[in-house]
Parts: sequence; C-alpha cells; structure tokens
Amino acid sequence: MSQVLNIPPIVKETAEPGDQASRRAFLVSAGAAGLCYTAALAYPIYRYLASPEEMESSATAVTEVTLKDAQKIPSGSVLMFKFGTAPAMLIHHEDGRWIALTAVCTHLGCTVQYEPQADRIHCGCHGGVYNAYTGANVSGPPPKPLKLFKVAVNETGVNVSRT
Repeated sequence: MSQVLNIPPIVKETAEPGDQASRRAFLVSAGAAGLCYTAALAYPIYRYLASPEEMESSATAVTEVTLKDAQKIPSGSVLMFKFGTAPAMLIHHEDGRWIALTAVCTHLGCTVQYEPQADRIHCGCHGGVYNAYTGANVSGPPPKPLKLFKVAVNETGVNVSRT
C-alpha cells in the first residue's frame, strides 16, 4: 500500500515594491525612536554621575556677590542669599561685625539657620552647631566648618567675595 501524499507546491510570494519601502521606513523610524528614548534616559543618569570636578567648577564660577541695601539690616539679624548656586548667610552681629558664611551643613547638605538668641548657627537635620563668627563646627555630626567669605560694607550695599 503506497500512499501518495498530495503536498501543494510552495509558492514564494513576491513582495510589492511599496511593501519593502514601508517596512524599511517603519524600521528606520522605530530605530530613531529607540535612540531618542535611550538618550532621554541616559542624560539624567549622566548628570547624576557627572564628575565632582565639573560640579565644583560650576559652583566656583561666582566669586563675588553685591547685596544692595544689605548694610541697613539691624544688628543681631541675618540675611539669607544665594552665592552662586548655594545658599549663604550674612550675619550682622550685635557688636557690629559682619560675617558671611555658606548656609549648607557640611554633614549632609541641609540648610543651616542662624539663631540670634543663642548666637550660633544650627542645623535642624541632625543637630549640628557652628560658631556664628568663624563657622567652626562646635558640636554634632558636621565633619568640617562652614566656608567663610570676605565681607566689605559700603554705603550702597555689602560685597561678599570668596577669600
């Protein structure tokens, strides 16, 4: 008994020239969309991992700030301002001295506050305390002192610059 299998012949379908073009256009546009998506994901990661030298160079680009009418703040008060991209504080002490310091805690980067009643700078995040005249770390977890700026008071305002 022999059986004859009746297999239909395989016929290659020929693609129309328009089908090839639309397939190619789809692949090109899908590849371009994939590249854009990859770039959109990669850029924030790059910015996060940017070298500390690059970040520090942009932070040190500002060397001087003029605070107009700041000489009018009363004794025993503070003026918070931006020195470049970081917060800073200008303190007018009761004895007439003017002190400018960074306002970023050296422990974890929280913003510190001047407490005039205790004549100290305090970080509320972890209880760090700094000297209000020198910026030296007095107690708590801060490992380093606050950066001290040079202050020049004149009749139009106060100039604060890096030392």
